[in-house]
Amino acid sequence: MNICVFLSAADLADRYTRPAREFAELLGKGGHTLVWGGSDVGLMKVVADGVQEAGGRLLGVSVAFLAAKARPGTDGMVIAKDLAERKRLLLERADAIVIMVGGTGTLDEATEILELKKHGHTDKPVVLLNTAGFYDGLKEQFQRMEDEGFLPRPLTELVFFAEEPVGALAYLEESLGSR
Repeated sequence: MNICVFLSAADLADRYTRPAREFAELLGKGGHTLVWGGSDVGLMKVVADGVQEAGGRLLGVSVAFLAAKARPGTDGMVIAKDLAERKRLLLERADAIVIMVGGTGTLDEATEILELKKHGHTDKPVVLLNTAGFYDGLKEQFQRMEDEGFLPRPLTELVFFAEEPVGALAYLEESLGSR
């Protein structure tokens, strides 16, 4: 399956890179394709390296102003004109989405896919990989949104929270079947 991963391009501590690398290796060993922002730096590079070294495929969607950081040697690379087109292309090419640790760009991508799911514009499974408790606060906020009536669908229909990489991939394979 084509698994889109939203994540940071920053250089991060081992508590974030190790689980990301573990997920990437599981994805590659499973014969899946990583669909990601295409950068060859930071956590994006860690994940792309792990997928490729484990036998998976890489499909990048970079953006014009970051094209100089695009990874060479992928199975496919598209350069979008802007961030909005990049998000659209990433989602079009994905069977499922995994949200890893990241900053404002990752949060923007995450909330867009959840908004699309909330309104029934996609049924793709979404996993939030809560590495080292990074998203505990966001999980609490989402729960509050559900509890106080801000979500028209149960939170469990929008996103699956995984604490470990193996649980994230298992959820996706169960949701879609191992393609």
